This record gives sequence, structure tokens and C-alpha cells, in this order.
Amino acid sequence: MVILAAIALFLAINAIRALREAGLDTMLSGTLWYPTSDPGKFGMLPLVLGSLLVTGIALLVSIPVGVGAAVYISEFSRGAVKDVLKSIIEFMAAVPSVVYGLIGVAVLIPLVKDVFSLPSGLTALTGGLILGVMSIPTIVSISEDALHAVPMDLRQGSAALGNTRWQTTFKVTVPSAGSGIFAAMMLGLGRAIGETIAVLMLTGNAAVIPDSVFESVRTMTGTIAAEMGEVVQGGLHYSVLFTVGLVLFVITFGVNLAADLVLERQRKRWRR
Repeated sequence: MVILAAIALFLAINAIRALREAGLDTMLSGTLWYPTSDPGKFGMLPLVLGSLLVTGIALLVSIPVGVGAAVYISEFSRGAVKDVLKSIIEFMAAVPSVVYGLIGVAVLIPLVKDVFSLPSGLTALTGGLILGVMSIPTIVSISEDALHAVPMDLRQGSAALGNTRWQTTFKVTVPSAGSGIFAAMMLGLGRAIGETIAVLMLTGNAAVIPDSVFESVRTMTGTIAAEMGEVVQGGLHYSVLFTVGLVLFVITFGVNLAADLVLERQRKRWRR
């Protein structure tokens, strides 16, 4: 908690100038991001909406695949197959995000462009699909742990009542591990919304309010990464980028805190 408080304080100190001169409510509701104009326009709304859109696409991809994979690994796979699948998930988690970005540039951008007949494959959809793949290992690992923690007595009792393995899984095991699976989804959300390099490479970085998933967007993390190296240290633009970071910190902290609370709730439930 001391470390987290120190990080929040560090961000807040560097964001003070922007909060005083531009105002947090003005920045959060602003729709124009032109930091180099005179005067600068620092509307964060396109950045926030871009981050939420890309993250939403990622969750639509990662949640069904991740939870489904966790159920299969925990409840249906056995022996060498289970070991191989768990090793693959661990390997996916270890792959650097820039490698996923390169795969997206080489494969996914041309594919999205051709399939949907778009002028450019640098879209929110492209970034969201890659983020979804990147979030799968987190969701699979946490969900599989939650399913593994369900007492065997519940499975045996369900089987004794005549339920098949499928019925036991989806009527007993998955509902019993619901809190842990929810926590896995929240951690996957935090993984997606905090990603930087992949979205910087794949989304087009257009700071506009998106009307569809086929438009270029700019995320909060991508904005910080793209502009921090070119701003004057201590200037207003510099302070605004720290404000973006502070907003992102609050969002990710809230998501992870909610996930931790849900996990603790499940642990207490099975201790009783």
C-alpha cells in the first residue's frame, strides 16, 4: 500500500499544473486533442473512449476463449494433454507484447483491411483482437485455479445424483468457481487496458471519438508513449500526460482491487 500510495502521489504531483490550469473535468469532457496548438487542447474523451473500445473488443475475444480453455484444461483434459496445454498458456504469457505487435503488423493489419475492404487495417478492431489474444493467458490461469479450488466432493455428489460430466461442469463446478472466474475477467481487463506497445503499433493513433470498430483510435497508454519523449519537462503538455497516467492508474487500480476482493471472497467461501 505504501508503494501504491507513493506512485499515486508521484503522478498527482506531476499532474498538479494540468489540474490547475486545464481542469480535470474540462480535460475528461473535452473532445479535441491538439496539445501543440496555441492554446493547447487537451480533451481526453477520445483517448478514454478509444481505450474502452479496444479493451471491450479484447474482452469479447478473450473471455469466451479463456474461460472455455480453462474449463477444458481443468475438467476434461488429462495427463500429457493437460501438461502441454498449460505449458502453451505459460509460453503465451511470456511472449513480449512487441512480438504480438509485430505479428499484428505482418498478419492482422492486411487481413482486416482485405476482409472488411477498408482503406487501412490500423483500426480499433485490429488492436482489440491482438489485445484479446494477449489477455487469454491471464484469464485461463486464474480461471483454471478457481476451478481447481472447487472441492471434489461437489463433483462426486453431482455424479452420484446421475449428472454427466458436462452437466456437473456447467451446473456445479463453473457456478461454484464463478467469483474466481469473474476475478480472472477483471484481471484480463486490467491487462488489456494497460497495454501500450501493441496498441501503439496497431490502432492508427487517431485522437478522434470512434463511430465504429473499423476506425483508427488512440488510447491513453499509446498517447503517453508517443508524446512523452517530445514534451518539455515541467511544461503544461508534460503535466497533462501525467494526468492521463493518473486517470489510467485509478482505472487499473480499481479493476485490480475489485478482482482481489472477489478472489478473497471466494477463498473465505471455501474455508467455511
